[in-house]
Amino acid sequence: MMTDYLKQIAQTIFDKKGSNIIAIDVKGISSITDYILIADGNVDRHVVSLAKEIQDVMREVGEKPAHVEGMEHGEWVVLDYFQVVIHLFLPEMRQKYQLERLWPDGKVIDLDFEVKK
Repeated sequence: MMTDYLKQIAQTIFDKKGSNIIAIDVKGISSITDYILIADGNVDRHVVSLAKEIQDVMREVGEKPAHVEGMEHGEWVVLDYFQVVIHLFLPEMRQKYQLERLWPDGKVIDLDFEVKK
């Protein structure tokens, strides 16, 4: 069920022109979540806009974030939905922290985006 949400979140980011989207299955590796989703926005306002759009989509399915951080600056926004934690970055911040490297044993999930015309 959460993988459906994960794909819906990733599709939302894709549809709103987010980039470099990756989802990692960290079940059994991380004690805090099952999935990590990481993506880039173009500028700080874009990052915040992506986060707000994700919150709207998740609210529609009855999910509220346990924790949200970084909305005031937009360089790095974290949305924690327990089973999935979403990290939205400005490209330079993502390059600096390289979160993907924290879970080298995690399985990258094929998100299979739908390209809309």
